[in-house]
Amino acid sequence: MNRKYNEIMGLPHHVSKTRPQMPMSDRAAQFAPFAALTGYDAAIKETGRLTDERIELDVEALSALDMKYQLLMEALDEAPEVTITYFQPDERKAGGKYVSAVGAVKKIDDFERRITMQDGTRIPMDDVLSIDGELFSSLE
Repeated sequence: MNRKYNEIMGLPHHVSKTRPQMPMSDRAAQFAPFAALTGYDAAIKETGRLTDERIELDVEALSALDMKYQLLMEALDEAPEVTITYFQPDERKAGGKYVSAVGAVKKIDDFERRITMQDGTRIPMDDVLSIDGELFSSLE
């Protein structure tokens, strides 16, 4: 062993008579990593998050969707179960994602161009990509 420290090796640990001892939780905080750029990790994750582009329907697909709207409005009293796939815009960046709502339609509002499902989900008609269900089996 090195002889330089022999004279202090056996001495007791120093305890201050004027200052209180630091709690262990505060002592540990001295050695915590320092993040100079607060929020940088969240910004990187947000930038890396993928979104889908909205699909623009052609005239043929729009007319088929319009026929399904008409059939659905006629059968609204029967509350048929349908699956509506629609575009949900992202709140933070360009694009969004396609979501499917399954259930019975409660109301179709032509003025507001909105479909309301039995569970309360409101779907803008302009965002609808497809409507499927047994009701439309005669069209296929």
